[in-house]
Amino acid sequence: HCAGRLEVLWKQEWGTVCDDNWDLSDAMVVCRQLDCGKALSAPGSAHFGEGTGRIWLDDMNCTGTEADLSACRTRPWGEHNCNHGEDAGVVCSGNSRLHCSPCDPRRLCCVEGEIKKPIKLQLVNGSSRCAGRVEVFYGQQWGTVCDDNWDITDAEVVCRQLGCG
Repeated sequence: HCAGRLEVLWKQEWGTVCDDNWDLSDAMVVCRQLDCGKALSAPGSAHFGEGTGRIWLDDMNCTGTEADLSACRTRPWGEHNCNHGEDAGVVCSGNSRLHCSPCDPRRLCCVEGEIKKPIKLQLVNGSSRCAGRVEVFYGQQWGTVCDDNWDITDAEVVCRQLGCG
């Protein structure tokens, strides 16, 4: 989750950020906001693929010290002169916390240092063992998974890992 095309949620709708004036100072703010360490690069030209839908932000002008992207100078939300071929991306260094990624098509794995290990997970409060709220076991306790950026691709990994089709 610390590298990819930048998308922002505004008025209950996800949209992209244009790469006009997009630079490392802007990426620094994003990496800080995502708790992803330092910005390594700020690729433009839809380096991570073109988004769809709205383009929310253009002409970003962060100093790099802002707490989050909304504190940066920019055109008004929704005003732009871009297309999705100009979607901005971010590559952050990551951080010392546990990061999850699909390291194997059948397993949701976490990376801690150089060690990859499967995450123990379960579905609870559903009509069967193959439906319900996703919970993961980490640090000797069960916890829930936040739905930020959660989509059908994430659900497919969980279903495969649980042998639920």
